[in-house]
Amino acid sequence: MGYKLAGFDVIGCNEIDPRMNKVYVANHHPRLNYLAPIQEFKLRKDLPAELYNLDILDGSPPCSSFSTAGNRDDDWGKEKKFREGQAMQVLDTLFFDFIDLAKELQPKIVIAENVKGLLLGEAFSYVRRIYEEFDKAGYVVCHTLCDATIMGVPQRRERVFFTAIRKDLLQYIPQRHDLFDVYPEIDLTFNEEPIPFRECYVPGVDDRPASKGKMLEYWEKRQPTDEAFCDTIKREWGVEKCFTNKYLKADQVSNTLTSNSDVLYLYDEYRKPNRSEVCSISTFPQDYDFLTEPYYYICGMSVPPVMMAQVASRVYDQWLSKIQS
Repeated sequence: MGYKLAGFDVIGCNEIDPRMNKVYVANHHPRLNYLAPIQEFKLRKDLPAELYNLDILDGSPPCSSFSTAGNRDDDWGKEKKFREGQAMQVLDTLFFDFIDLAKELQPKIVIAENVKGLLLGEAFSYVRRIYEEFDKAGYVVCHTLCDATIMGVPQRRERVFFTAIRKDLLQYIPQRHDLFDVYPEIDLTFNEEPIPFRECYVPGVDDRPASKGKMLEYWEKRQPTDEAFCDTIKREWGVEKCFTNKYLKADQVSNTLTSNSDVLYLYDEYRKPNRSEVCSISTFPQDYDFLTEPYYYICGMSVPPVMMAQVASRVYDQWLSKIQS
């Protein structure tokens, strides 16, 4: 969706999850649609010629093994399902399967998005390997940590974007040098005015009531200085828990949406953000057809379209337009 906002022609997709693929096809009508694990897709030799002449290959390899909200180091190298209905996979190697696909298709530019946790702790060794694998595939790469808050997205969401260009095209774009290597250079700094939740607030439209149990008891004890349920609970009960349950305040930018519907609660009303509000926070169109899938799951698992459009536009202006001119 972000690429369409930036003016690109998105010709196809590869997806492992049949339910998510069905939603994507219903909304975007791709000319080429491949429902298959990337481990199989990257080995196909019957792909159409237009896939070997791409301007950009974009991917977001599942990132739960690196997420600061996950088990991080304990999950590395283990097979698991990314969600119900999918095949078992080693999730932290999917990035390298994606690079293998780039090596086969040889697009001009490759963009890959991942979580901030990829740059933290021992996970940083994966970044080193990402650079090495891109080099073997014929690309030079750089990475940037982007903050959606200052990119026109009414949500706190930090993501790492890897932008790689084919080595034979490096001469056409800005570069930076160190003692031994040459790297591509791209400016992905933004300074948009943050958008508070009040700009997304739409009461009475598909409101989602919250449970009347313990969470209500915690919510009723909230104070203006509390940012999350854990602040309230620690002050009132001396217990540390509910770290991921956040208050959604009208004068603040929304916290990060996740696939879990129980993360955000409005501070001024005891309810969760409704469909319209979730779409606005995620910069999804209000008329997006989620079919029978939970809208909070799809929005929470997606790169906000406006965030992706900002990155894609910069890549076009600073790289792709220089190659094509």
